[in-house]
Amino acid sequence: MKILVVGSGGREHALAWKLAQSERVQMVYVAPGNGGTAHDARLVNVNITDLHALADFVEQEHIGLTVVGPETPLAGGIVNLFRSRGLKIFGPTKEAAQLESSKDFAKAFMQRHGIPTAKYQTFSDVAQAHAYIDANGAPIVIKADGLAAGKGVVVALSLEEAHRAVDDMLADNRFGDAGARIVIEEFLAGEEASFIVMCDGKNVLPLATSQDHKRLKDHDQGPNTGGMGAYSPAPIVTPAMHARVMREIINPTIAGMARDGIVFTGFLYAGLMIDADGNPRTLEFNCRMGDPETQPIMARLKTDLLSVMEHAVNGTLNQVELQWDRRTAVGVVLAAAGYPDAPVKGAVISAIPAETPEAVTFHAGTALGGETGNQLVVTGGRVLCTVGLGDSVKLAQRQAYDVVDQISFDGMQCRRDIGWRGLKH
Repeated sequence: MKILVVGSGGREHALAWKLAQSERVQMVYVAPGNGGTAHDARLVNVNITDLHALADFVEQEHIGLTVVGPETPLAGGIVNLFRSRGLKIFGPTKEAAQLESSKDFAKAFMQRHGIPTAKYQTFSDVAQAHAYIDANGAPIVIKADGLAAGKGVVVALSLEEAHRAVDDMLADNRFGDAGARIVIEEFLAGEEASFIVMCDGKNVLPLATSQDHKRLKDHDQGPNTGGMGAYSPAPIVTPAMHARVMREIINPTIAGMARDGIVFTGFLYAGLMIDADGNPRTLEFNCRMGDPETQPIMARLKTDLLSVMEHAVNGTLNQVELQWDRRTAVGVVLAAAGYPDAPVKGAVISAIPAETPEAVTFHAGTALGGETGNQLVVTGGRVLCTVGLGDSVKLAQRQAYDVVDQISFDGMQCRRDIGWRGLKH
């Protein structure tokens, strides 16, 4: 069978890498892909991003299944388009993807269906937003309503920072249309976890738990990013917590969407904050797998991903039992100089070690170029994600950072403490 993975990041490289391991897969196309997918003999990059042209390509090549990685094509209606042409695709419809593409939609949905989350209000007027911040104080969270590539969230620890975020988004239009409305919500303290499930419209299949590291620098300092690393499993999600999240958040979300007339298919990602008393609340929903969580999760998945995806598009996920590598996986993101605000592109990347049973490196912001046209160069903010596997968080960290220390490019930055919360547990 031929497969198409839509996207160009580390998440898409990891999905394509895993799908290509299936004995029944003849070819995995990645559109548009990156330098890592270009290097892999089992993967073929396709330089198409237009959704109608992608559907044409799928028909011409007789591709049996399409898997969508990033949020933008989902919000653009790729699933609606493919289904209207009778093409098998895994992902949420444009209507369902509003859970991610509009923070206001998601917050109103959670309030309506009693899903635990932070108190909030939505604003498009600058003066009213400033007044709300003055009335509520800091710390407080300001979010662009629309899609901002993981960067439209400011956790403001001071009033000055909060007011600056409002001006950046509403007055200075830093995120364009995505920030034309903003959501301001109460700050939730605790420990974050990423809870990702697959849904076929009625059945829900949870994936391995994970924890993302959003801040740029060690000890959770510096600005929020799209994610500087992740590890799986997340010890804070105990079996009892897992059952509670399914009962209080995931199942009510799928049921609530159905009640609102929207059948949910695809990956559903609930970003959780678990407070000191062990109460989980929803920070955000994504309608896709997380990045960089996908990389350690795929490195641990032992079940044939093609088989799982087929069940997902056929509505039979209740027949699947996933098998996981018992080891911990730690994924460390290597970012470009200037990330997250102004990533510097063009640096040549050297010495990425070959994949081993203990470590694999996934590409994100890379392409083939440079003086020879065949060098790996930096093309985005998050460049690579190195995943190490080990019998403990500490051993997995060691495997990941052993590889990190062999890779170099000008201005490379990474955190040295990915998985630190797991060590505490």
